[in-house]
Amino acid sequence: MSGGEVAGILVAVFWAILVSFLALALVRLAQTLKAATRLVAEVTDQAVPLLSEASATVREANTQLARVDSIASDVQEVTSNASALSSTVSTAFGGPLVKVAAFGYGVRRAIGRKGRPEDEPAPARNVVIGKTLPSARRGGRRNRGSKG
Repeated sequence: MSGGEVAGILVAVFWAILVSFLALALVRLAQTLKAATRLVAEVTDQAVPLLSEASATVREANTQLARVDSIASDVQEVTSNASALSSTVSTAFGGPLVKVAAFGYGVRRAIGRKGRPEDEPAPARNVVIGKTLPSARRGGRRNRGSKG
């Protein structure tokens, strides 16, 4: 056997090993493609009912949103009616009620002054130096000096 024949045999063995590795890789690739095809088919079988359920859910949500929209428009109408009623009531009764309250206030002041003579000074107030009374106890509008 010469060196050329040995080299030819080595090349043939190398090619046989290479071809068997390639064949093994192709067989594995074919198995992977079959598994992927099965997986895609199963996903498709499951996705179609899910998509139909999702579209039914979206349709139902649109129906509910239409109902909510009509309810919101009714609430807006009721709110505007209540606002109009409130302004009408305040216009109709506000002025006379203010006049009645002012009349009542004037009567109370007149009755309060009628009880004591005009030359008699107002009752003395107790003043404690260094103490400040809380705002709720400082006296109302009657005790202020600016009004009369």
